[in-house]
Amino acid sequence: MMLIGEYSHTIDAKGRMIVPAKFRTELGERFIVTKGFDGCLYGYSIEEWKAIEEKVKTLPLITGKDARNFTRFFFSSAIECEFDAQGRILISGNLREYANLVKDVVVIGVSNRIEIWSKESWNSYNDNQDSDDIAEKMSMLGI
Repeated sequence: MMLIGEYSHTIDAKGRMIVPAKFRTELGERFIVTKGFDGCLYGYSIEEWKAIEEKVKTLPLITGKDARNFTRFFFSSAIECEFDAQGRILISGNLREYANLVKDVVVIGVSNRIEIWSKESWNSYNDNQDSDDIAEKMSMLGI
């Protein structure tokens, strides 16, 4: 699965937003949306979500505070989404609030997931990125 690109859309007052057609094909008829990091939402195909669940099952959930915190954060807000006839999904109120999704949104592909950002948050995030710093870190990773 390869999700790439950046697309601008809107979300209506009921929480419905169009997912780009390219992403709909990759995500499948049903997929999972949950809280992500940096103030955005993550969207995973069912197959990717199951792979994450399997990895989480190996974490020391009883004794590891960080593992418990991550599991609660990530799984408690997860919703299963299906596309309507117009290619829209319904994002729950708590997820819209978390990511500050009011009107203008940006949907980006990030390899094995999509990210859903408020346009304002996405622009702010990009304004704070240092391309030289990113290049240096990529070099350290051998990319």
